[in-house]
Amino acid sequence: QVQLLDSGGGLVQGGGSLRLSCVVTGRTSAKYDMGWFRQAPGKEREFVAAISWRSWRSTNTYYADSVKGRFTISRDDAKNTVYLQMNSLKPEDTAVYFCAADLLPGGNYYSPADFRSWGQGTQVTVSS
Repeated sequence: QVQLLDSGGGLVQGGGSLRLSCVVTGRTSAKYDMGWFRQAPGKEREFVAAISWRSWRSTNTYYADSVKGRFTISRDDAKNTVYLQMNSLKPEDTAVYFCAADLLPGGNYYSPADFRSWGQGTQVTVSS
């Protein structure tokens, strides 16, 4: 079983930047499709970004329309870590951010129900 430890959240002014990290432990010999989701108070968990892992072709990335051009997801498999670089942050980006891993076979990157493992979440607060 894989465990995820996400970190890097904090309080930042609008227009600022943060970098979230997600360290994968446990079955690190396997490589996983990874994602970031977020959940604001009173709202459902929503897709932010995802990154695939494929040994025979280049890695693909996917983004929610609301973060395209501002957020970048990347992975360092040597460190078993996935990052979410967040630039030009807006107050509406305020949420708890969760790292996810281990997409179900044939699963949808955009659906939180299709990921089997989750981090504990890290709070991101953007002030206006």
